[in-house]
Amino acid sequence: MGALAWISDVSLAIHIISIIGLMVLLLMQVNKSPRRIHPGTWHSALAALVAGLVMVGIRTPLHNDDPEKWPALNNAWVGTKFVILIAILVLIYQNFKKPQVKNSIWAALIALTTVNTLIALFL
Repeated sequence: MGALAWISDVSLAIHIISIIGLMVLLLMQVNKSPRRIHPGTWHSALAALVAGLVMVGIRTPLHNDDPEKWPALNNAWVGTKFVILIAILVLIYQNFKKPQVKNSIWAALIALTTVNTLIALFL
C-alpha cells in the first residue's frame, strides 16, 4: 500500500471517529437542562472537515494510479456533505458561548449530523 493510500485510510478513520464523537457529544445533552454546546463538538466537526478535505484531495491521484480500486468521486455527494458540515460548524459557532441552546438548534445539529452520516453510508 502506497503512502497516499495509507494517508487516505488514516483520514477516513479520523473522519469516522470525529463524526461519531460529534454525535455522542450532542446526544449526551438529551437529559440535560439547560442544553449547552460541548467544546468537543467544535473540535470534532473541524477534525471531520479537515479529514474529509484530505480524503477528497488525495482521491484524484489515487484514482489516476488505480481507477478500479479507487473510483472517481461523486462531486455532488462531496459537495452536499461539505455544505452540511459547514452548516453544522456555523450552528456550533453561533451557539457555543450561549448559556443555553434552543431545542430547535440542538435538534437541527443532530438532524444534520444524521443526514450527513446517512449520505455517506447509502450514496
